[in-house]
Amino acid sequence: MNISKISFSLFFLFCFGFTNAQDDLFKELDSDSVKKKEIATAAFKGLQVCTMQSTKLASKGEWYFLVAHRFGDLTEGFDNFFGFDNANSKIGGLYGATEWLTVGFSRHTLNKNYELTAKYKFANQEVNGFPVTIVGYNTMDINSQLSEDEFPLLKASNRFAFSTQLPISRKFSNSFSMEFNPIYIHKNLYEPMFEEKDNFLLALGGRYKVSKRISINVEYAARLNARETSLYHNPATIGMDVETGGHIFQLVFSNSQAMNDITYFTNANGITDGKGIYFGFNLYRVF
Repeated sequence: MNISKISFSLFFLFCFGFTNAQDDLFKELDSDSVKKKEIATAAFKGLQVCTMQSTKLASKGEWYFLVAHRFGDLTEGFDNFFGFDNANSKIGGLYGATEWLTVGFSRHTLNKNYELTAKYKFANQEVNGFPVTIVGYNTMDINSQLSEDEFPLLKASNRFAFSTQLPISRKFSNSFSMEFNPIYIHKNLYEPMFEEKDNFLLALGGRYKVSKRISINVEYAARLNARETSLYHNPATIGMDVETGGHIFQLVFSNSQAMNDITYFTNANGITDGKGIYFGFNLYRVF
């Protein structure tokens, strides 16, 4: 009888101990899982690094109103009143359709261009897990300025151009982030003497936070198959983000006056002999 009681007691203690150990193991596994799924946020505060897209998306249900300007060549001085006489403008909107999809529409004074955009997230950088954020980005441009008087054989398809991008970013610290962006651009209408119908680029961008609300941003894109006879340059821009509540205000200096992705990446026309420096800004208001 005593042996039975002892056996029962040992069995009870074993089961109780095993259960506790199992619970502790599950808690530890759950804790590790939570840590691995902690998302690294705000690699970039703005939806753009400068002109190039960042890996930031609008949250689900958010509306962004966008106004942007690129003034004329600063180096012309009073001849064009430091760029004010021939500024390009962009106005548009963005909507967070889901947490992983942002769609947008904008209109540009340059070539009276309409731009449709879609940005979608493939993966998030995790604090103790996946090392980068990966986003897909596509644009479709419609050039409404083209005229049959200038191009008698003009087709509707000649107005279209497309870009496909794969921004990949990493937040290295609270102050420093970088982005790598392979880019493919296709133009239905192009200048055969100076450019290709299909263009391939590799772009880099970075952000360094200098205070709670201000960061310095830079970006540069290398055209991989540019023609030797090309009149254009690799686009480069330096800028500054200023956070003001519901606004993100970006000031930029660039060698390209264009703001639509396709023209910005393939038709930058400065800096040459000290000319071709364009100042501008991007202003986002979130609702």
